[in-house]
Amino acid sequence: MNSSDFMRLIGSLSFIWLVLAITAAAQPSSSPAPVLDSAGSPLEAGVEYYINPAITDNGGRFTLINRNGSCPLYVGQENVLGLEGFPVIFTPFVEGETVIRESRDLKVVFSASTTCVQSTAWKLGERDAESGRRLIVTGESQSQQRPTSNYFKIVKAQVGENIYNIEWCPTEVCPICRFDCGTAGALVENGKRLLALDGSVLPVMFERRA
Repeated sequence: MNSSDFMRLIGSLSFIWLVLAITAAAQPSSSPAPVLDSAGSPLEAGVEYYINPAITDNGGRFTLINRNGSCPLYVGQENVLGLEGFPVIFTPFVEGETVIRESRDLKVVFSASTTCVQSTAWKLGERDAESGRRLIVTGESQSQQRPTSNYFKIVKAQVGENIYNIEWCPTEVCPICRFDCGTAGALVENGKRLLALDGSVLPVMFERRA
């Protein structure tokens, strides 16, 4: 191989490496960013966290609500911010994941004991007759195929650090399904703060239980 051929080979290899580098840089990350708690640490699967409103004077910690004197219990908030409320545990839909990541399907379960036979897992419930908003209840899906009603997402809010929105849109559980997706907010009914979709949004923060 003469010097001219050698230089052309070097030039070709340099071009190939440049193309590969540009292609790699253009590829999106395969793992979305982790959801961070109020201290800036990634949320971990199987660990207890309190869910707090990110805005003051917007209710208290998330808790179980006895809406009508019978089971199942509903997901909601304490009326005022304080030490009341129950922690939750997050479980990713993707098996083996130990970190909770943005916009990934997950289950949310209150770490609490109740007198109801239903699970304390969050589930998309019925529409409220008056407001038309879909409520979040507790219990396991009875679907024999894909339990989409039990899976939610945590999505980064547009403003603020470590502030998020909670959505129902389980596209990982069923990629071929068409969903009427919604973001969770508060619905005040008879002095009780219920969690519901299809209305004003409730930005939240996550506080690791000490």
